[in-house]
Amino acid sequence: MITVEEALARVLALASAPRPETVPLAEAQGRALLQPAVSRLTQPPFDASAMDGYAMRAADLWDRLEVIGTSAAGHPWDGSPRPGTAIRIFTGAPVPAGYDHVELQENIDRDGDRITVTTRSRGSNIRPRGNDFAEGDRMEPGCRLTAARIGLLAAMNVAHVGVARRPRVAILAGGDELVPPGTDPAPGQIVSSNDLAIAALVRDAGGEPLILPLARDTEASLREGFAAAEGAELLVTIGGASVGDHDLIGRLSAEHGVDQAFYKVALRPGKPLMAGRMGHAAMLGLPGNPVSAMTCGVLFMQPIIRAMLGLPPVPPLQHARLTCDLPAEGPRQHYLRACLTPGEDLPGITPFSDQDSARLALMARADALLVRPPLDPVRNVGDQVAFIPLSH
Repeated sequence: MITVEEALARVLALASAPRPETVPLAEAQGRALLQPAVSRLTQPPFDASAMDGYAMRAADLWDRLEVIGTSAAGHPWDGSPRPGTAIRIFTGAPVPAGYDHVELQENIDRDGDRITVTTRSRGSNIRPRGNDFAEGDRMEPGCRLTAARIGLLAAMNVAHVGVARRPRVAILAGGDELVPPGTDPAPGQIVSSNDLAIAALVRDAGGEPLILPLARDTEASLREGFAAAEGAELLVTIGGASVGDHDLIGRLSAEHGVDQAFYKVALRPGKPLMAGRMGHAAMLGLPGNPVSAMTCGVLFMQPIIRAMLGLPPVPPLQHARLTCDLPAEGPRQHYLRACLTPGEDLPGITPFSDQDSARLALMARADALLVRPPLDPVRNVGDQVAFIPLSH
């Protein structure tokens, strides 16, 4: 068996290079930026008021001032400034040249067209030109386009962005016992959940899933599944990777020219794991056990998808404090389903007492996978541990 770190390195070596495409900004949410996006303007384009109030010269702050005009958003004042005067101004409006302070309206005593400052603000209440961004500023590749980044690019007057094409991920679940959701299972049958769960993980990572028809435990059915995956950048099989009479995927993938990168990994859950290349596509064989399949999907499938998008493949581990004692670990790296709770410096983390890898209900409740290295010693309440957050 190889370590998780070595297995991940071999999986990432299978990733194809990101493929560029240009899309309208309105369709770019969640996409991976692949080419720099350059601002076409400066924001704010002028010194702007940060408050409703009065623009004046700081040197005149404590004088009785004459209000000689108004500046509002979209309607700047274009008169000639002079000492001893003030301009009524509103948030976002241009501050006229010659005035270097905006006082809040609640700090002003006004009598007709005359004002007196009663209390001075600490700052100038002016947002200087280019305070947010300047023409030529860049958003660099290697990030997901979130709502905030979309808003920033729109403000930069960027209408189209160069992003990575979503990798096409074919998902092939196999087993004579599997039937689709909504079917009344016959004796000995179970409803297939792995393919839908893995497809959701694909979407979360930024890929485009293609769920293939359930394969039966026959060579002909699996060959049909492999053929249907043609054109995908990644083929993910589920089940049929462990040693046994029904281990057809391993044998048939070898016949299809798969250069197998490894077979078993020293982790719990999920030891039987296969990876390699089938023609131009990467191939990842996940265990059939539901929790094992999802855990390996998080550890190996999502990173290779992110690598195909030009994103950092593995987000940094996060840290929490144990809320219970844990015994020493065995020789395999263990990923325990756990729940997070608020804490003083770090969140608290509580692994479920039952880590049965067939219990999807516990996986659905989990906030995190608590990471325990091989041969990790006894851990006590309050110890700092690493975890991988799970999406909800």
